[in-house]
Amino acid sequence: MSSQTKTLAVSALVLVLLPVVLPMVGLTLTTATMVVSLCIAVLGLNLLMGYTGLVSFGHAAWFGMGGYAAALLQKNFLPGQFILPVLGSIFCVAVIAAVVGWLILRRRGVYFSLLTLAFTALTFTVAYRWTALTGGEDGLGGFTRGSIGPLDLADNLTYYIVVAAIGFGVLYSMIRLTRSPFGTVLLAIRENTLRAEFQGYDVQRYKHIAYIVSASLTGLAGALSGFLHYIVTAESTSIEMSGELMAMVVIGGMHAHILGPAVGVVFFILFRELFSIATSDWMFWFGVTFVAFVMYLPGGLVGLGEKIWRKFHPLPEETAAMSRRKIYEGLELPETLRPEPTTGEVLVAEQVSINFGGIKAVQNASLSVKPGEIHVLIGPNGAGKTTLFNLISGLYKPVSGNVRLLGQAIHGLSPQEICHSGLARSFQITSLFNNLSIRENLRLSGQAKDPHRYGIWRDAERLVDVNRDTAALIRFLGLEGIEEVKGGDLSYGGQRLVDLGIALASKPKVILLDEPLAGLAAAERERVGRLIVTMARYVPVLIVEHDIDRVLSFCQEVTVMNEGQVLINGTPEIVRTDRKVQEIYTGTGTPAVVGCTAVTSTSGELVLQADNLHTFYGKSHILNGATLEARKGEIVALLGRNGAGKSTFLKTIAGIVTPADGKLLLHGKDVTGLSPWQMARAGVGYVPQGRGVFAGMTVRDNLALGRLARRTDGETGTVWDEDKIFDYFPRLKERINSHADYLSGGEQQMLAVARALSGNVNLLLLDEPFEGLAPAIVEDLFRTFDRLRQDVPIIIVEHNLDLVLALADRVFALENGKVFHTGPAEPLLKDMDYRKQILWL
Repeated sequence: MSSQTKTLAVSALVLVLLPVVLPMVGLTLTTATMVVSLCIAVLGLNLLMGYTGLVSFGHAAWFGMGGYAAALLQKNFLPGQFILPVLGSIFCVAVIAAVVGWLILRRRGVYFSLLTLAFTALTFTVAYRWTALTGGEDGLGGFTRGSIGPLDLADNLTYYIVVAAIGFGVLYSMIRLTRSPFGTVLLAIRENTLRAEFQGYDVQRYKHIAYIVSASLTGLAGALSGFLHYIVTAESTSIEMSGELMAMVVIGGMHAHILGPAVGVVFFILFRELFSIATSDWMFWFGVTFVAFVMYLPGGLVGLGEKIWRKFHPLPEETAAMSRRKIYEGLELPETLRPEPTTGEVLVAEQVSINFGGIKAVQNASLSVKPGEIHVLIGPNGAGKTTLFNLISGLYKPVSGNVRLLGQAIHGLSPQEICHSGLARSFQITSLFNNLSIRENLRLSGQAKDPHRYGIWRDAERLVDVNRDTAALIRFLGLEGIEEVKGGDLSYGGQRLVDLGIALASKPKVILLDEPLAGLAAAERERVGRLIVTMARYVPVLIVEHDIDRVLSFCQEVTVMNEGQVLINGTPEIVRTDRKVQEIYTGTGTPAVVGCTAVTSTSGELVLQADNLHTFYGKSHILNGATLEARKGEIVALLGRNGAGKSTFLKTIAGIVTPADGKLLLHGKDVTGLSPWQMARAGVGYVPQGRGVFAGMTVRDNLALGRLARRTDGETGTVWDEDKIFDYFPRLKERINSHADYLSGGEQQMLAVARALSGNVNLLLLDEPFEGLAPAIVEDLFRTFDRLRQDVPIIIVEHNLDLVLALADRVFALENGKVFHTGPAEPLLKDMDYRKQILWL
């Protein structure tokens, strides 16, 4: 028996038993009818909350509106009728929901939720005040249940049977909807809206349709409830009623099972009817119960039942699933996923530009991708590579320039339109639907181009062509045997494969891959690299990757970017030998600050020791046994290419990221795993990339916040009062009452460092402190940091090698999360051949 059949069978049995069981506990047949009506309402609300991920604080507006519409239609136009007023109320609610949804769905997250709350408050006010139409505080009565043929609905049992039949029909329809292509897309939107957009789905349209259907079902429930009680009151549109509907959905279980909210209705009704007998404060205790469910049982009662079931019937472990995995090496890309052969340029970006405020992120960048080509986009941190990707794929719209795909202009189109034109992309951070299976992750991409993608009644599992292409792709990726494992349960390497497959499944004419090898083990990088080479024979690839050595070994064309501009286009051989490219990666060998020379390393007291640190972002292994130390009186430079783990290393030291393994010793004391505020109180000052000053606050306030809740007696480091800070940063004294957002970039950087020092630190961490600053400001900060080492040791991450090597005493160089080189800075500063040997491709 299928799960769908089981659900319907259980529901039918409950509907039959409900009017028998409830009277046994002192409740009436009217209560049973109310239970079914509320079940219809929460099924509608759960379509929005549980399936689409839209939290509505105001769904009672539709419940009450449905009741008022049915009553007014019967009283004024259809006396004695039941079916037509109910159908008319559904139509009225749907029309109003279409208009309201079009307006409020323009906002996301909490803003959408607050707008639903405001709409309900407005609806309640209208219902309560418009006495001539709604009856005001007395409510709207004077209508009857009418009849359906020979059935007299005035009889409570007859009315229950009719409502139960309607409820059963709604449940069947909801099961069909959730299993349809339309329903599967709603789950994708709930899991990952951005990924769904780039798969080719018009997310706003899906949300709008879901909102209309959800409101209509809730309005139907309101109409049935109104006929049950022979009256509709303003309380049915109240915020309190909205809260009760939401509580039923959460307590029953939003995601666990389609019947979860219905279980919540039964729990609420029994709690209210039985507990209110014992105490008039039943709402208080229900509130406590609701909070407990939110905090400790987010899966609700049905989720709790599944946990108990799984305790005795566990699912196969991932390792067991992996043992069933079949890997086929050397397979070609399935024929159905290959685009038609083309000639000429497939993808062309010409003079594309975009600004973020005053920052010119990409300036007049141009590149082209040809058939059968792997085109690599490289450059240092902040070069604009991912921004250019986002411009091409539609996440951003260029302010100038154009992008063409097979001669068709695609700049300015939405991501889903660009996807349907034939361009697909992966993301720098794996972007999957974590609670959907591998097969469903991949199938959704193919479904996006199927003519039945909006189907509400058709079963998604019966889209034969989509299922065939998905099975072929699973085999090509080597995921056969584990296709039912959820995306979030995969290893990081498996998630990278699925992310690549999601892009491939949309049958693109060109594919953009953003760091597909990042964070992978050597064997995984080898396998993904081979897959890229194989698929590029049919689908040209534009790739951003920091494992430059590997991608240059198999690509045909390279574009190098720096400071938002294209520096050079050429073959890997041309790029490797180009002097300008070498300079942006290894510098010129000339100290960036005139008159400064490298200092000699010291042998001061050991301040920080990081030993064998392992750090993860999700399942991505960023730091892999990294080691570092810093001593009094020295500046330590942390070097490495993009994605090597430098910033993560600083965040791990600062406590922002907790290491999975290894030790951090500060002055010999183990501080591993301390939170950021504990590390700050221990004397670690962190200046993030981008400065992070408190905009809207003055310089004085920023400095005061820097020392707030931290020791100021010097026990944890040097005493940094305002006089000492202004000795290092005299410009801040002049701007002491200026707001931070009115400072220049250089002044903001000074303030960020000064704020960190205000906490009397004994270790200062600087992440890209010279980024985007004018040469004069760079020189000023350089000399300030040179003086600062006498008071506090510094660990610095900076992509300008000439600058940082002239400043540092020692260097630690990272690659793939490991320190592969340690030594004094001076040889790397003065000997360019040695520098290239250590740091070049």
